[in-house]
Amino acid sequence: MTVPFAPGMVLVDKPAGKTSFAMVRLVRRLSGVKKVGHAGTLDPFATGLLVVCIGRPATRLIDRIMAGEKQYLATLVLGTVSSTQDPEGQLIRSEPWPPIEHQTIEQVLDRFRGPIMQSPPAFSAVKHQGKPLYHYARNGIIIEKPPRPVTISLLRWLDPREQVTMSAPTLELLVECSKGTYIRTLAADIGAALGCGAYLTALRRLASGSFSVEQSVCGQALAAENGPELLRQAFVDVDEVQKCLQSSGKSDNITCYG
Repeated sequence: MTVPFAPGMVLVDKPAGKTSFAMVRLVRRLSGVKKVGHAGTLDPFATGLLVVCIGRPATRLIDRIMAGEKQYLATLVLGTVSSTQDPEGQLIRSEPWPPIEHQTIEQVLDRFRGPIMQSPPAFSAVKHQGKPLYHYARNGIIIEKPPRPVTISLLRWLDPREQVTMSAPTLELLVECSKGTYIRTLAADIGAALGCGAYLTALRRLASGSFSVEQSVCGQALAAENGPELLRQAFVDVDEVQKCLQSSGKSDNITCYG
């Protein structure tokens, strides 16, 4: 007979094409625990760290886990806009645009470093009259919410070059940001500031607070025959999670489970 899981947490590396809730359902089935939740949604196209909490004592920690800074690897495509600011929407290629110099890219990026105001995207879970914005957007109704303060503590261009051109229109960015930051909106806003438009074509969450994707279990592997065994190997007891939350401070280094 399978020994039921105690309350705790598992760090999952979510694969592309899967919803965050699909990962929750998988962990629920493997653990045999009904009360399972995640600390921060990843869109289906995105990959990386998904913190999954097992059992009520662990799910009560979700708000504390989500309060930490997030770290992402983001890939932007310049010169194209998306109806959803990401690859899941309708892509619209703009008119031809001239090469953009390195200095111009850095100057624009610098405008988004530190505290900024950001408007929630139309396709988001932000509520309006009790319903998420995506409910209205899917029905052709775009609700504009006022900008909210967020903080981009790190915005680093990882593949810098002298010029960004139509033949090589991507930017690879490392982003560290506060809770509530929308990376796809950041991508669209950067494109607008550059004058050519942009959308987020790929996103990978590297860290959330003190928890790193480097210590996660592969989400695809969990679906294999030895999934229950892998889940137990990756399982972290709720007491250890609480200790990590208590000891972690605002730092550039991921200190827990590393």
